[in-house]
Amino acid sequence: MTAVWAVGALAVALATFVMGLAGFGIALVAMALLPYVMAPADAVVLLTIYALVFAAVLFVPVRADFTPRAVVDLTAGTIVGTPLGVWALAALPVATATRLIGLALLLAVALELAGRLPTRLAGRRWGLGAGALAGLIGGAVGTPGPPVVLYATTQGWSPRTFRANVQAFFVVNQAVILAGYWWAGLLTAEVWRYTLAFAVPAVIGAAAGMSLFNRVDAARFRRIVFWVIGLSGAVMLVRG
Repeated sequence: MTAVWAVGALAVALATFVMGLAGFGIALVAMALLPYVMAPADAVVLLTIYALVFAAVLFVPVRADFTPRAVVDLTAGTIVGTPLGVWALAALPVATATRLIGLALLLAVALELAGRLPTRLAGRRWGLGAGALAGLIGGAVGTPGPPVVLYATTQGWSPRTFRANVQAFFVVNQAVILAGYWWAGLLTAEVWRYTLAFAVPAVIGAAAGMSLFNRVDAARFRRIVFWVIGLSGAVMLVRG
């Protein structure tokens, strides 16, 4: 076992643990370390593969709480936003975009702490907008979660419904993004090698996170969601 593999394995295990517990955050956590192990673009594609697989896995235990109508607008928006994000990943440096996203996440957390974050966003435009941003950001830097998660916190969903709806969206979102990566030539043999190399720590982390989910009540779950968003935003802002 090399030191490089150990760093990558730690990053992946921590990231999938957070996803298993909170239902999102795999790229937000892992991108703090993985670019030291591999090219940033490879890391983004790798995490998209894992996110697709684990979103499907996380959805199964809570599928009875899924409300399909709640994710129609999110899904429509992500189909529109993804192509531009994939183009950005293939053609542009990601540091500036990453820092801007980090700043936006910290602003959202500040509004939550101040009690100023909206408790309810009604109307189709919010779902469409959140989905489009998720596609754009997910395609560009591999972090589609924040817009959708912030939107979901304003819908009054229970933790299980939150998890079911968000994971259902992520399955579609990540599949669309992954298809875009394939089309752009980013789904390379090197990415598949990394996927296999870190598969075991990925599974271990996700299983540990899932085991804790049912012990968390609604208030604590919301706090976990915003802790993940805040820490991720800080890392993205500082590191770029």
